[in-house]
Amino acid sequence: MPTDPWIVYGERLGSRLFLGTARYPSPRVMADAVEASGAEVLTVGMRRQAPSEVGGGSIWDRIAGLGRRILPNTAGCHTATEAVTLAEMAREIFGTDWIKLEVTGDDYNLQPDPYGLIDATRQLVERGFKVFPYSTDDLVVCTRLRDLGCEVVMPWGSPIGTGKGLLNPYALETLRARLPDISLVVDAGIGLPSHAARAMELGFDGVLLNTAVARADNPVEMASAFAHAVQAGRTAYRAGAMAESETAKPSTPVVGTPFWHDQRA
Repeated sequence: MPTDPWIVYGERLGSRLFLGTARYPSPRVMADAVEASGAEVLTVGMRRQAPSEVGGGSIWDRIAGLGRRILPNTAGCHTATEAVTLAEMAREIFGTDWIKLEVTGDDYNLQPDPYGLIDATRQLVERGFKVFPYSTDDLVVCTRLRDLGCEVVMPWGSPIGTGKGLLNPYALETLRARLPDISLVVDAGIGLPSHAARAMELGFDGVLLNTAVARADNPVEMASAFAHAVQAGRTAYRAGAMAESETAKPSTPVVGTPFWHDQRA
């Protein structure tokens, strides 16, 4: 469990891992993976996860029954109008003003539409939502989202569902350096626990992922692996990494080393 709890829109969180709830082999596996991950926030796709009956109850009811905070998302929306309408629906269904805002601009790589994202963010903030916008790693866009009132911004590591990890660490480092006053969460593209650890080592406040766990051979074990990776990366960031060097430096000095005796007579 992290030793430095995280304050997100006034809420105190112990875990820095957000977990998605789609694409698992079964509701039971999903529930077990959530437990293994330690995640306190679960995302729910309002358009991509239909509230159809699953084993006698809707999947949304099952997710709510896990006792975690729900972060509905607007995945599948292509305009600000669609996203705002879906956000209002989510607030009514789940009783939360938290919303993960997605406005898709390209159907090939599912890249967010920066113009629609900014427009929808402005409208939702005015309506009292706590917005978690999913963006690219563009500094100008993320800065504008911060200026609109977002306390959290969620840039991608790589296109959603690719599992390619952090394709542009420089851009992510720049975001961390230039936006020190808000929470940054890497969202999308994470495929391995090492990717998550790297994001946390860069100083990001959290990681959001779904497919990397849901589509693993063993989702429950993978969820546990990600929990450890996120914690390790955060601890490493707080500890402070050694400075890199262009030349080799011995870790053990040779001059003055004690306990070396010539036993020959």
